[in-house]
Amino acid sequence: MDIGLSSAVFYPNVETEDSIELISSLHFECAEILLNSPMEFEENFIEELKEKKDKCGLKINSVHSFSPLYEPYLFDTYKRRRNDMLSYYKKVCRAASILGAECYTFHGMRLDNISQVDFKLNYDIYNTLTYIAGENGIKLAQENVSWCMSSSVEYLNRIKENTKYPLYFTFDIKQAYKSRIHPFEYLDIMGDKLVNFHVNDRDDKNVCLLPGRGNVDFQSIFEKIKSQNYLGNVIIEVYENNYNSYTELQKAKKFLADFI
Repeated sequence: MDIGLSSAVFYPNVETEDSIELISSLHFECAEILLNSPMEFEENFIEELKEKKDKCGLKINSVHSFSPLYEPYLFDTYKRRRNDMLSYYKKVCRAASILGAECYTFHGMRLDNISQVDFKLNYDIYNTLTYIAGENGIKLAQENVSWCMSSSVEYLNRIKENTKYPLYFTFDIKQAYKSRIHPFEYLDIMGDKLVNFHVNDRDDKNVCLLPGRGNVDFQSIFEKIKSQNYLGNVIIEVYENNYNSYTELQKAKKFLADFI
């Protein structure tokens, strides 16, 4: 279990290709890369990222994307729109494969009343998405996200039980609290299919803080994922306004090392 950093912590101040060397210079062992525009989905750009990460010796744990552009529309009832959005999805899966990532961190469908979800269509779509991910040698890792259907424990359980091909998960602490659901409720569903862990902190006034700055019970969360035989990495993911200097990111890494 290594401690990594998401390039999202630098958004929008550092361009994606420059984040590779920056993460490496801060002595992180691995990274999640956020692709911030459709141009960054293209293979020639991804090859540039690969060259940089190989030169730095940085392991790419996972790939995330500018998901509001297309992920919600993968579940649209208009088939032609779904097919167009699938072209973006395929590019991001290909990007993850080229970069040697284990998984694709996925937001998916926007939050709606669960009674309005067409689950038959939903299951068919997840079957397609997980199959494409598998073809690229990566894992589709559904993240719990407060503004998406994946904030619903019932929704996660249903897609887990009814997806034909392997479906995996990314757990995010801040998103659990923003959804007002105890982290263990998500972790119980994710179980041994948890492959990616976004770590952050919070308190009564702040929804997101660097690890060590709030009141999250990290001891119990780490004990929980270890009891579920979690073998993945720990990725620090906060917002750019949650720190003032890069040394604070390094201090957060040192704080987490005690739990690992």
